[in-house]
Amino acid sequence: MKQSKTWFSEWFNTSYYHTLYKHRNNDEAQRFIKNLVSFLKLSKDKTILDLACGKGRHSIFLNSLGYQVVGADLSENSIQHANQFANEQLTFKVQDMREPFNIKVDAVFNMFTSFGYFDDDKEDLKVLSNIAQAIHTDGVAVVDYMNVHKVIQHLVPQETIQREALEFNIKRHVTNGFITKEIHVLDQEESFNFQERVKVIDLDKFKTYCELANLKIKHIFGDYNLSAFNKDTSDRLILILTK
Repeated sequence: MKQSKTWFSEWFNTSYYHTLYKHRNNDEAQRFIKNLVSFLKLSKDKTILDLACGKGRHSIFLNSLGYQVVGADLSENSIQHANQFANEQLTFKVQDMREPFNIKVDAVFNMFTSFGYFDDDKEDLKVLSNIAQAIHTDGVAVVDYMNVHKVIQHLVPQETIQREALEFNIKRHVTNGFITKEIHVLDQEESFNFQERVKVIDLDKFKTYCELANLKIKHIFGDYNLSAFNKDTSDRLILILTK
């Protein structure tokens, strides 16, 4: 076996990432988005910022529903990929979410646990403050996070997953306030190590964040069907925020 390589920063752009998570249901994601825009009563003349858009699949779907969409992500590779789908009503930009967005929109969507990456709480607070500054006075923001309480209660410390010709050995742990997933990939004669790490942010902590960022929590949901949030049983923590 060749010497192991360690890649962390580019994990989300690798084919390994997409192979591991290819079981994720795109229909479920699109149903969630439809539920959201219906609940929020977002008319088709509204502009949406899809923050941490990755390669743009949700931005593209929102645009297909008739919205003007700006997709933003820190990864230049992801934005380069997304740009092939750009049109007059769909644009993409490289954006560090800790930096001011310099645009005004009717809604900001931060979907599928695309938050809580930073060691310092002040960095997460910057993100929410930037969201508050980006939305119009009557605008709305959606933060879709995992329900950390349930995740920790049901954490699987170690497992092996076979996908196609790849073997993923995964270890999970909660360390220093982060839920961390160590992923060791065996690919024929090579091996690679990756890491996913997301901060333990429960509802109480989000309430503190939002108060400091001058955002109000208007609604709280626990799944993509917009059911009521339950700390013990809900898969998601979905916050609807206004100024």
